[in-house]
This record gives sequence, structure tokens and C-alpha cells, in this order.
Amino acid sequence: MKKLILSLMMVCTLAPSFYAQKLKGSDTVLPLAQKEAEAFGKKTGKSVTVIGGGSGVGIAALIEGTTDIAMASRKMKFDEKVKCQEGGKSVVEKVIAHDALAIIVNPSNPVSKLTRVQLEGIFTGKITNWKQVGGADLKIVPYSRETSSGTYDFIKEYVLLNKNYMSSILSMPATGAIVQSVSQTKGAIGYVGLAYLNNKVKAIHVSFDGKNFIAPSLKTAVDKTYPIVRPLFFYYDKKNEKNYLALVNFVLSAEGQAIVEKVGYVPLKK
Repeated sequence: MKKLILSLMMVCTLAPSFYAQKLKGSDTVLPLAQKEAEAFGKKTGKSVTVIGGGSGVGIAALIEGTTDIAMASRKMKFDEKVKCQEGGKSVVEKVIAHDALAIIVNPSNPVSKLTRVQLEGIFTGKITNWKQVGGADLKIVPYSRETSSGTYDFIKEYVLLNKNYMSSILSMPATGAIVQSVSQTKGAIGYVGLAYLNNKVKAIHVSFDGKNFIAPSLKTAVDKTYPIVRPLFFYYDKKNEKNYLALVNFVLSAEGQAIVEKVGYVPLKK
């Protein structure tokens, strides 16, 4: 009996060290969180599960208590904060990195630069042909993330100035699906986090003043010349902070921030 009690005491004592953490949410944060979790696991032996689905999905899971940390590419909304409070949660917000949000087109598209006003016209459906912005006589095929995506919300607020997306826009369930669709469709345009850029798509030079057109990159995000830059977040319940602090501190450490840059995002102290 004494041996059984001693064994149970040992399990209770060791449990926090073996707490399996679950992260859920933003597809933008997903590739970064996966690399951070892998490095953290190798260093500490602790298990971390990372799942995408969108910022809204992650925050909803945090509210419901089905994830430990919500990954988000936008700030938590007022109604989400209210739901957290109603559920007895005191939410902690941590900025873990920054992202230059890239506008992408098919590599065959001769258009290489667009203004914010032109982007607004394209994603709201007012501009429907590439010849209207200096390109070929080709129908524009806009791709977007689903409404649960923080990137969807950010583009709507910051680029479209809260105007509605066109009703016929093609909504994709994940960022990788946008990259794939744009790479296979000549008239396509979409938006992705900086870490998702590859040679199968072309990043557009963007201007908000109509004069200075800047390409998305680590350098232009750091010097703030690229106009579409945003923070990336972790959200979690403060009362369980002791369970997550080691992981959060690792992500914010020099080692964790080096991973941020390696993945393709912008470290906090760059």
C-alpha cells in the first residue's frame, strides 16, 4: 500500500514536466510553431501538438477549453474576449514574431506591382481583368482564406479598409492551398504569410502611397518600408501559465527567435 501511495505521489510530482501541450489556430503561425515545438521537444523532452485551421478556430478552441494555446495572426476580437471572461478565463496575449503579408500571382503574370487601391478593387470585385492594371487581357481569379482566418480579417481591415470581399471570391481552407491554386492558375491572385513564399508563385511589389513599390522580405519588414506587416500572437489562460511558460519563453528566447528568422518571419528584436 505504501509503495502504491509513493508511486502515485511520484506521478503527481512529475506530471507538469510531462504536460502535453496543444497549440491550435493560425495557418500563418503554423509552420513557425511546428519548428518551435520540434526544437523545444528535443531540448526538454516535452510533447507539443500543433494544429492549424485559422486564428478564429484556435481562439474558439481556447474559449471552449480544447486547446492550451491559440495561435493567431490577428488580435483577439472584443466578443471573443467577452466569451473568455464569461468562461472564467483571464487571457494572456504574447506577440511572438512579425509577418510581412505577401500578395502573390502566377509567375507567368507580367504584372509586378499594385497599389493598395488596386488591390482593394481586385478583392472587392471592381477590377476584374488584368488589363485594367497594366497586364494582359485575362480574367482575374482572386483567392482568399476562409472567414475564420486572421489573415482574411487583416486584409479586409488593412487593405480593403473594411469593405467586403467580392461575393464570388474563392475561399481556401489553408494557406498552402492558396499557394497551390495561384501556382496553377494564370490569372490568379492571393495573399500568404512571408514564410509560404516559394518559386512557384510571384510576390507583388506593393505601394500604399502610389509612388514607392516595395517587395515583401525580411529586410523590408524590419525597416518598415513594406506596408503590409503585422504581429503574430500566442493566447492562453493565465491561470494555467505555469504549464506553458517554458514553451513561450523558449519561443521568445534568442534560440526561438533564430527559428523565427529561419522559417521566414521577422524576429521581435531584429
